[in-house]
Amino acid sequence: MPFTLTNKLFSLYVRLRYPSAPPELRYFYRDTYNCEMAQLKYVFNDYVFKKRYKDISFDGEFAPELEFVLPFAYWHYKNGTLKSTHSAKFTKELYFFSPEHHEDFEVRTNQGNYNFETPRILYSQDYDMSKWLAVPLKEHYKNNVYVYDKPLLIIANRYNMEWDGPPVSFYSIEALDFIISNLKKDYTIVYNRPRPENITMDNSDIYDLNEFDWLAETHPEVILMEDLWKENKGKANNFNHLQLMVYANAGHFISVHGGTAALASYFGGVNLVISKKGPEHHFNCFNTLFPKLSGAKILHAKTDDEVTQYIQQNYMVKQAQV
Repeated sequence: MPFTLTNKLFSLYVRLRYPSAPPELRYFYRDTYNCEMAQLKYVFNDYVFKKRYKDISFDGEFAPELEFVLPFAYWHYKNGTLKSTHSAKFTKELYFFSPEHHEDFEVRTNQGNYNFETPRILYSQDYDMSKWLAVPLKEHYKNNVYVYDKPLLIIANRYNMEWDGPPVSFYSIEALDFIISNLKKDYTIVYNRPRPENITMDNSDIYDLNEFDWLAETHPEVILMEDLWKENKGKANNFNHLQLMVYANAGHFISVHGGTAALASYFGGVNLVISKKGPEHHFNCFNTLFPKLSGAKILHAKTDDEVTQYIQQNYMVKQAQV
């Protein structure tokens, strides 16, 4: 059946079944059915013949790759049907299980997000997914290098263009000062906001928060991920590899909407995510999808005040033990 026709049929079905769905989000509902339909043609290959045939390619953004593509590839690996994977540069370590991984793409694109060859892509009204299996990044990358006297806490921040406008969800210097001042006695804190040269860029510009000099002056106890990269005691192949190694030894994360939060959710423990807007809110992703990535406890803060409350209740040792 031609794709344009199925799109029209699924769109009509969504309007009838979900009449209260916001019009601007209906295409996510529709695309869920496109993904499900695309998988029908692989029933015999996946469940009967089960030969190594699957070539998985993705050049979309980091978040959907972590949320949908990587677990899809891992399912095929465990199923015995994965032949090769193709993704952006600096991803070989994510696909450590792949028989043959290729880093084909220099830039991530928004168009690449709409890859219906996966069981889900982007947001959905239904995260009860087959052919999806959590990837044991923590178990694979846990190490004896990045070990400290106090429990390790990762603050994974970002300060990027969002929806073609200024940054919306991020930890300001004021917020960072509250977090660090209250937690540095009980945790070894690693601060992570990757520079453009260390990651594969997408369609979002990265701005300067001017926090690195402030951190060095005000909170010199905080370890910068970029300093760990300069030292590279773990002999990481790239910055992404380093992140996996450091994150694997942590049990507490404070992260930001998007791929930053998705990566932090792969390593168990507790992950506080600030997300002030986005389709994730409507589709309840932080309560349905994100915990599936590793079993992590996900705390979704929609405001700076909620960040403060979650920090007090879940990270400050005395309050968390009450």
